[in-house]
Amino acid sequence: MRVQLADRARTVKEYYFSQKLASIRKMTGKGIDVINMGIGSPDIPPPAEVVEELMNVSGKEDVHGYQPYLGTGRLRMAIAGWYKRFYDVTLDPETQILPLMGSKEGVMHISMAYLNRGDAVLVPDPGYPAYAAAAGMCGARCVYYDLDKNNRWLPDLDSLKKEDLNGVKMMWINYPNMPTGSVASLSDFKNIVDFAKQHNILVVNDNPYSFLLNNNKVSLLAADYSHEAVLELNSLSKSHNMAGWRMGMLVGHADYIRDVLKVKSNMDSGMFLPIQEAAVKALNLNGSWYEDLNDIYGRRQELVLELMSLLGCRPETGSSGMFVWSEIPPDFINSYEFSDYCLEKYNLFITPGLVFGSNGHRYVRTSLCVNDNRIKEAINRIKTKKI
Repeated sequence: MRVQLADRARTVKEYYFSQKLASIRKMTGKGIDVINMGIGSPDIPPPAEVVEELMNVSGKEDVHGYQPYLGTGRLRMAIAGWYKRFYDVTLDPETQILPLMGSKEGVMHISMAYLNRGDAVLVPDPGYPAYAAAAGMCGARCVYYDLDKNNRWLPDLDSLKKEDLNGVKMMWINYPNMPTGSVASLSDFKNIVDFAKQHNILVVNDNPYSFLLNNNKVSLLAADYSHEAVLELNSLSKSHNMAGWRMGMLVGHADYIRDVLKVKSNMDSGMFLPIQEAAVKALNLNGSWYEDLNDIYGRRQELVLELMSLLGCRPETGSSGMFVWSEIPPDFINSYEFSDYCLEKYNLFITPGLVFGSNGHRYVRTSLCVNDNRIKEAINRIKTKKI
C-alpha cells in the first residue's frame, strides 16, 4: 500500500529545470556538448576574501553549534549598513532584519505566515514560479496580473484597480525584474505602495538583482519609510556569487519580521556561523567589487545580444540582472518549441518564457552565467549551421 500524497503537494509540479536538466545530463552522457544558457547560477567565484573568511572561521573550535534564529548581531549590523550605503534605507538591526538561508526560503516563509486557505495573492505573469508554488502549498488562490512590454513590464495599476480584489492579501513584485530585466524607479514603487495601502495589501519585493547591470539601486522600503505596507527579500546569491551558500535576508517592519520568524524558527535551527561571518565580509566590500563584476556581465550581455539576433530573436537591450529577455521569431508556435529547436539544432539550451507564465509564450530567457568563450562557441555554431 502506498501512502497518499498530501493535497498541498498536488498543487505543484516538478520544477521545470529539474526535468530539463535531467534531459541535458543524458545528452552530455552521450558525449553531446550542450551549452547551457538557461540557468541563473553564477559561474564566477565569490570574492577571494569572503572565501578566505569562511575557511578561517570554519577552522575554529567553537563555531559549529546551533546559532540564533535571528542570525548574529554582526550579520544584522552588516545588512543594515549595506542597505544604508547602497539603498539609503535605515533599518533597525535588532527588529527589522531577518537573515535567511537564501531568499527562496523567504518566499515560502512569508506565504506560510500570511496566507490562509482561500486567501488570494497577486502574482506577476511573467514571474518567478516559486511565488505561485508557495501560494498553492498554502491553499491560497493566485490572481495573476499581466506584465507587458508596452508598460515597461510594470504592473498596470489602473487595470488592477478595476479587478475584484476581495480576499487579496498579498502582492509579489520583483524589480529589477526576472525574467525581463526591467527596472522600477522610486516613483514606480511609490505608486505600487499607494495601491497596496488603498486595498490593504502587503506588497513584497523580491530584490536579488539590483547590483547587476543596474545604475539605479532602489529598495521598495525607500517608498514607504514606515514599512507598514511592504517587505523586501534580498540575497547575496547574485550580487556576490554566493548562490550555493544560501545567504539571504528579509527586511521590513518589526511586526512582519516577528511574524515570519514564528514560521522560520520551526523550520531550521539557525545558519552555520562561518557562513554568517563570511557574509559580513561580503556585505562590507567596497564598490569596486560590483564594478568588476559588472564589467564581466556587460561584456557577456553584448555577446548574448549578438547571439539572440543571429537566432532571429528580438532581444531587449539595456536590461538589468543576469539575463537577456528576447522575443522569438514569428514562425515558431511558442517559446517551448523555439527552446527545443535550439537544443536540437545547436545543442544550446535557452529557457522558454512560458516557464514564467502565459505572457512569456513569445519570449525566451538567456543567462549571462556562461563564460565568454562558451557564448562565442554558441555564436560560432549558429553561424556555421547557417552556411
